Amino acid sequence: MNINFLNLLDQLPGALAQGLIWGILAIGVYLTYKVLDIADLTVDGSFCTGGAVFVVLLTGGAPLWVALVAAFLAGLLAGFATGIFHVFFGISPLLAGILTQIGLWAVNLMIMGKPNLSVNVNHFRLLVSLRYLQEVIKGERPWYQSPLLTVSLLILSLIAILYWFFGTEFGTGVRATGSNIKMAKAQGINTDFAKVFGLMLSNGMVALSGALLTQYQGFADINMGRGAIIIGLAAVIIGEALLVWIFRNFALRLLSSVIGAVIYFVVIQTVLWLRLDPNYLKLLTAVVVAVFLAVPHWKNKFASLPARNKGGL
Repeated sequence: MNINFLNLLDQLPGALAQGLIWGILAIGVYLTYKVLDIADLTVDGSFCTGGAVFVVLLTGGAPLWVALVAAFLAGLLAGFATGIFHVFFGISPLLAGILTQIGLWAVNLMIMGKPNLSVNVNHFRLLVSLRYLQEVIKGERPWYQSPLLTVSLLILSLIAILYWFFGTEFGTGVRATGSNIKMAKAQGINTDFAKVFGLMLSNGMVALSGALLTQYQGFADINMGRGAIIIGLAAVIIGEALLVWIFRNFALRLLSSVIGAVIYFVVIQTVLWLRLDPNYLKLLTAVVVAVFLAVPHWKNKFASLPARNKGGL
């Protein structure tokens, strides 16, 4: 049992690294689900789009940062497509996301030319890589080159930029659109543009996360985004449920989504360590999301019980 527990400890750094990378996706999901009040299913497609664009450009000779920026821009375009479907075509945001997601499957396949493409980690100098993490653990690489530190610093930078942006006049307008669209319109805010921009920004973050995961695992696969929206929602909901009483600031709430993603992957790694059937992971995720979604509802119901009893007396 001790050996098994040591195996879990050995696997935790990998779970933490994946949690941080997916945490960037969770921030993107937070922007649509909590800020815009839209459940955007584009995520399952744009996540793969980021990885596909990144791997094609990197293996084609483009600099690392150019490939990362291009992946982010590709995510912006995916969000723009969903925004156009929703705002200008009058399609509900849920169906608009599904339409874009379906279309992106074919687009991603055209970008890569085949179902998967690998990245030779020995040939390219990457920002994050599983190999780098293993070498840091073994002492073959300095600690400051650990993917854990690299992704953490990137996340803090992204949160700082988003915190600044949503404090500007336009950023406040985007938040107001998701909070109360009728009031936002009454204040002269272009809510259509705010929705489109919010969807673009969200999917840009998701695509960036996909590009980082492609680096980390060493390949991009056409199915790598399948179920991404569920993982993103799980991260947002877990982080909010556990930290909402502490993290009231907008920047800290973004950070709570990242922490939720880390907790999710640590739990998943623990489940695998216990040798439970990995085929049930999706079911476990669905149950976890359902439970955490129900917590606020149950809390409100229980809170209203004394008032009802008092009124009855």
